[in-house]
Amino acid sequence: MARFFFGMNQSLDGYVDHDRMTPPSPRLFRHFIDQTNGLAGSLYGRNLYGLMRYWDEDQPDWDSDHHAFALAWRKNPKWVVSGTLESVGPNATILGSDLEAEVRKLKAEVSGEIEVGGPMLAQRLTELGLIDEYRIYLHPEVLGHGTPFFAAARPPLRLASSERIDDHVIRLCYTT
Repeated sequence: MARFFFGMNQSLDGYVDHDRMTPPSPRLFRHFIDQTNGLAGSLYGRNLYGLMRYWDEDQPDWDSDHHAFALAWRKNPKWVVSGTLESVGPNATILGSDLEAEVRKLKAEVSGEIEVGGPMLAQRLTELGLIDEYRIYLHPEVLGHGTPFFAAARPPLRLASSERIDDHVIRLCYTT
């Protein structure tokens, strides 16, 4: 049975914005490579999937860690939630219109961890009770506005673990 987790980099004031936050340190990036290597797959909303497609094609300025992340990302199956996309890239599948049934099917048929990408998709899955864990990579930055990690209020969570990833980032893991 698959376990679904939603994890993203977050500012101290609760926002996720890859364009405005400091890029991950080499140590944090290595953590994401290792995490991605261990995934059973990724579930994305249309917008985040579009951003992640960047990893489908090698870039001339990549170092060895960027190549390692791209290889890890490419090998994993990806499922995309979209009512507008007609096609997706390699190793990706567009899910049908019944999100709850599709995700419950993945949960039953896939073994291992599946990451959930995107706060709006995470909110929909939260409302359906389908996210098992929330992983906040807390950065010492204050953005002031943006997309919140949690798109709506939710019942209290239980701190399952915490880990210092590098000199600035702490990973907080919460379960329901």
